[in-house]
Amino acid sequence: MAPFSTPFTQAVGIEHPVMQGGMQWVGTAELASAVSNAGGLGILTALTQPTPDALRAEIERCRRMTSKPFGVNLTILPAINPPPYEKYVDAIIESGIKVVETAGNNPQEHVKRFKQAGIVVIHKCTAIRHALAAQKMGVDFVSIDGFECAGHPGEDDIGGLILLAKAAKVLKIPYLASGGFGDGRGLAGALSLGASGVNMGTRFMCTQEAPIHNNVKEAIVKASERDTSLMFRTLHNTARVFKNKVSMEVVQIERRGNAKFEDVRHLVAGERGRKVYTTGDPDYGVWTAGQVVGLIDDIPTCKDLVATIVSDAEKALDRVASFRKAGAAKSKL
Repeated sequence: MAPFSTPFTQAVGIEHPVMQGGMQWVGTAELASAVSNAGGLGILTALTQPTPDALRAEIERCRRMTSKPFGVNLTILPAINPPPYEKYVDAIIESGIKVVETAGNNPQEHVKRFKQAGIVVIHKCTAIRHALAAQKMGVDFVSIDGFECAGHPGEDDIGGLILLAKAAKVLKIPYLASGGFGDGRGLAGALSLGASGVNMGTRFMCTQEAPIHNNVKEAIVKASERDTSLMFRTLHNTARVFKNKVSMEVVQIERRGNAKFEDVRHLVAGERGRKVYTTGDPDYGVWTAGQVVGLIDDIPTCKDLVATIVSDAEKALDRVASFRKAGAAKSKL
């Protein structure tokens, strides 16, 4: 019997309150099915697939790899030539997906369609004001993403400890904890702060099933919590990425002053980042990673990782409970 039953596990029909968040180029059927088979919630990343029809095929491929629930991430970002979001939404709904993670700007029209289709919607937020707006929009869960996170942490620089505690005070819907989570202590802490589970990205990148080159996983294992960089601060579009030669060059260009995106476009091109994962050269381009790299020291299977996180969370919470029992003991001073 699973040790934790939360609003999240009950709503999406999973064994453990552990979710694998959407990650560009990483959230494929190999990883999503492995997380779901381990008792968590695996997530396919919609825009990793080049077309809506390719997403349909990936969903079917994932179904052949797991009989457990899994979901799809749809991230809406500003672009000169945006992808056909509506057709990706069609693919998700028509494929019978029951859980969707949304992120990015103004997902309201898509959320409305997902809810009409009976889909559980989890929206990722980096600020309490955004979480309140998502709640009003009608999502089922928000994933509260602290400043420690990989990718875009917003512009407020508020850590997860404050955001999660504040969420418990002001939100009426349940929420997940994301940004900086990668072990059992983190899960125990998230549950204690009021969350219904954890949403992890970087930690799942460093598993046997993650579809990226092993050199990248080894770089994560070797990294400390100081080995990430914040790019695009001066452009007010902050992104946390792994600290390497390219990201440090981007930061240096920004520090000279008056930097424009065109000044760094050649360095941050998405195709360069994708080749990091395929060629195994961690310095070839920029790639997202959270401060949780400092807590990662192995490359387990998803099954072993999820089992260890849940077991360690139990131990951490038992430790806290033991303090209450010992409270009546006489002082030794």
